[in-house]
Amino acid sequence: MNTMNLGGAWEFRQRDTGSWMPAQVPGSVLADLLRNGQIEDPFWRENEYQIREITQADFEYRRSFVLDEEFLKEERVELCFDGLDTLAEVSVNGSRVLSANNMHRRWVVEVKEFLHPGENQLVILFSSPNRYIQSKFEEGDVSYVATGCMKGNNYLRKAHCMFGWDWGPQLPDAGIWRDVWLRACSGAWLEEVYPVQRHEDGKVTLTLHTRLSHQCAGRDLQLTARLTGPDGEVLETTAAASGDENQLTLVVENPQLWWPNGYGEHPLYQLEVSLSEDGTHRNDVQMRLGLRTLTVSTQKDQWGQEFAVMVNGVKIFSMGADYIPEDSLFTRMNPDRTRRLVEDCVKANFNSIRVWGGGCYPADWFFDLCDEYGLLVWQDFMFACNVYVFDEDFEENITAEVIDNIRRIRHHASLALWCGNNEMETAWNEWADVKCHTPALRADYLHQFEFVMKKLAAKYDPETFYWPSSPSSGGSFDRPNDPNCGDVHYWDVWHELKPFTDYRNYLFRYCSEFGFQSFPCLKTVESFTLPEDRNIFSPVMESHQKNGSANGKILFYLSDNYRYPADFDSLLYVSQLLQAQAIQYGVEHWRRNRGRCMGAIYWQLNDCWPVASWASIDYFGRWKALHYAAKRFFAPLTASILDEGIVMSVWMENEYREAQDWKLRVCLKDMKNQTLFEKVLSGRIGALCSEEVFRQDFAELTAGRERGVYLEYQLLDGETLVRNEVCFFVRPKYLELLPAAIEVEVAEQADHFVLTLSCDVFAAMVELQLEGADAVFSDNYFSLTGTRQIFLSKSDLSVPMTGEQLKDALRVRSLRDSY
Repeated sequence: MNTMNLGGAWEFRQRDTGSWMPAQVPGSVLADLLRNGQIEDPFWRENEYQIREITQADFEYRRSFVLDEEFLKEERVELCFDGLDTLAEVSVNGSRVLSANNMHRRWVVEVKEFLHPGENQLVILFSSPNRYIQSKFEEGDVSYVATGCMKGNNYLRKAHCMFGWDWGPQLPDAGIWRDVWLRACSGAWLEEVYPVQRHEDGKVTLTLHTRLSHQCAGRDLQLTARLTGPDGEVLETTAAASGDENQLTLVVENPQLWWPNGYGEHPLYQLEVSLSEDGTHRNDVQMRLGLRTLTVSTQKDQWGQEFAVMVNGVKIFSMGADYIPEDSLFTRMNPDRTRRLVEDCVKANFNSIRVWGGGCYPADWFFDLCDEYGLLVWQDFMFACNVYVFDEDFEENITAEVIDNIRRIRHHASLALWCGNNEMETAWNEWADVKCHTPALRADYLHQFEFVMKKLAAKYDPETFYWPSSPSSGGSFDRPNDPNCGDVHYWDVWHELKPFTDYRNYLFRYCSEFGFQSFPCLKTVESFTLPEDRNIFSPVMESHQKNGSANGKILFYLSDNYRYPADFDSLLYVSQLLQAQAIQYGVEHWRRNRGRCMGAIYWQLNDCWPVASWASIDYFGRWKALHYAAKRFFAPLTASILDEGIVMSVWMENEYREAQDWKLRVCLKDMKNQTLFEKVLSGRIGALCSEEVFRQDFAELTAGRERGVYLEYQLLDGETLVRNEVCFFVRPKYLELLPAAIEVEVAEQADHFVLTLSCDVFAAMVELQLEGADAVFSDNYFSLTGTRQIFLSKSDLSVPMTGEQLKDALRVRSLRDSY
C-alpha cells in the first residue's frame, strides 16, 4: 500500500469572492480566517455574534498534488477523509467525486479514474451549515430547540454544540477538521483487527478477528500477530488468510491486568498484526491493549436494580466528570492539551470520564491517554437533547457513523460502555416541548436507539455494554430518571434552586450528571473583557453566560450562604466556593452510601471557551475551587463530615482494593484556633466500603457560641496531615470570622517549592493565586487552622520561577477578605 498525506498547506476563500488565502489542514474556516487576520478573536467581548454571521457564507478549499506513474499503477486509489465538517462537495480535477454530510464519520471514495500523472487538483466546497439548518427547520416537523442552540441543529450530523449550548457560543465552523490522504493498493490489505479477550484460570486468550479488503483468490496471504508485553516479553503467531475474515489466537500466561486509576496499575500490551503476500509485507495494524474484563452490572437487589461498572470482577465507585470539546474551534484541540487535561483528572483522583453526546467523538489520542492513565470512558454516541427524523437517508448516514466509531474505539482498555444519547429518553417522558411532537417521531426514537443502534453495537462490539440513553433505567420510556434503577441526571440543586442539603434526600444508583455553576477567575475574565465590562450583568459578561438566569441563580445561592462580596473579583472567588461546596455535598453523601450508589459524575469537567459555567477547569486550564475539592472528595481513602444540626458524624471511605489503616483527629475549635474538644481515633477499614467512625452531639459545647466555632477533622499518616476539612454549625455568612493575616514562607527544593502558611486565627477557604503566572498547587481553597505546608511542583508552573519570584507573585486571601 502506498499512501500520500494531503494535509498541510492549502488555500481557501469565501466562495466566488476575494483572493485565495493560505490555509492549514487539518483546520477550519474560522481558524484560517483568524490566522490570516480576517476576523478578530471570536471569544473577545461580543465578537461571537458578528463572526457567527460569516458562517452564513460558503467557503472553498483547494490544493494541488503531484503523482507519479508508479502510484497510479496500483489497482485502486482511494481518497480518504477522517473528518469533513460538514456539507462538503469534493472534486478531483474538475469532477465531483463525493458529497459528504456528516462530520462524525470517515469518507472514502475511489478516485483512480479521475487522476493522472503529474499535477492534480483537489477542491472542496463547504456549504453554510447555518443556511441548511434554517431551511430544514422551516420545512420540518420538529419544533424543539435545545437551550442556547440555533434552530434546526438536529437536521445535520454536525457537533450540536457548534450551534450553541447553555455553556457555549454559536460558532458553527466548517472545514477539513481531521486527516486527509490518498492510498493506493493492489490486491488485499489488512483493514481492521478486533481483539476479544477471554479470562480463565489465570490466563488471557486473545482472539484477533481480522478483516481484509479486496481479497484476491489464489494469492498466498499470511497474517502474523505479535504481542509485546509491558515487560518486553513477546508472543507471536502466524496463520494463512483463507478469506476476507480470519482469526488468530494468542494465549497470555500470567497476564498483567489493567485497572482504573486508584485500583491498580494500567499496563499496556503492544499488538501488531501484519499481512504479507508471497513473503512480502503488505501492511499492518497496530494498537495497544489493556488486559481486563469490563462490564456494567445491572443486577436486581433490595433497592431496585444497581448500575455499577465492574473491572476484573470488582465493582468500582465511578468518580469523575462530564467531558465536552476542549475548544469551540475543534481544530485547536491537540494531544498536548488533552494530555494536560487528562493529567489534571488523575491529579484530582478521577477514575472515570463521560464523553457527552452533543460534541464529537474524541480523537484517538484521547483514548490512548485514558488507557495510559487509567480513566474509564463512558462514551455517548453523538446525539443529545434533540428530536430526530429517522428516515432512510438518516439511518444510512448514522449507521456508517456508528460503525466507523465503534471500529475505531472498541479496542481501548478505557472504554467502559457505549451510550445511545444524552437525555432524549427522559425528554420524551418529561419535557413538554419534546412530548408535543408526533407519535411517529416518538416511535422513531425507539427504533433508532433501542433497535438500530443497539443492534449495531451488538454486532460490531459485543464485548462492550450498551446503554440506550442517559439517564435511563434500561429503555422503553420506563422511568428513565428512576433513583432506584440505572443512571440519573439530578438538577434540582441549581435549576430548581433547592439547597445543597437536598442531595441527601436521594440515594441514586449512579448519578451521571449533576452540577453547579461558577464564574472563572479574574485572569480568565480579563481575557475577554475591558475594565468597564467587569460587572456580571454587563452585556459582555452576560454574553459569556449562556444559561439564561444563571447569574441570578449564583446570587440566590450566594445570598443563602455567604455575605455579599465587596467587589467584582471577590464575587468571582465566592462563586467558586459555592460551586465546590455544592458538589462536595452530593459526592460525599453518595460515597457514604457506597454499595447502593456506585457513581458520581459531575457536570462538567472543562470549557470550550472562557465562560461562566459548571466546569471545574476553565478554558485556559486553570483549576477552579471545585477541581481542588474533587481532589479531596474523590481521594481513594478519605473522610467526610455529616452535619445534622448540632450532631456531627465523621465517615471513612475506602475505595482501595485492600483494607486500610486510618487515624483521625477530631477537634472543636474557636476562631482563634483554640481547641475546645479533641478526640484521636484510629482503626482499619475494609476494602471498597464506607463506615461511620465518630458521632457526637455538640449541643453543650456550642451553646451560645455556634457562630464562633468550627469542627475539624485531620486525616493523618502517623503525624503527617493527609487531609483536613472543617464544618460549621451555622452557614458561612453568619460566622464571626476574624481578620486573618496569613504569613507565607517559600522554600525552594530541586524540583518543587514548599509553601508554609501560618495564621494566628482561623482562615476559611484560603485561596492561592499567582500574579502573571498559573500554577497547580498540592491543595487550594482550604481552611487554615494553624500551620500548613503546600507543595508546588516546578513542572506545575506555567513559567519558570525562583523561590523569591514565586513569593513576590503569590497572592493569598481568605473568606474574611471577600467582604
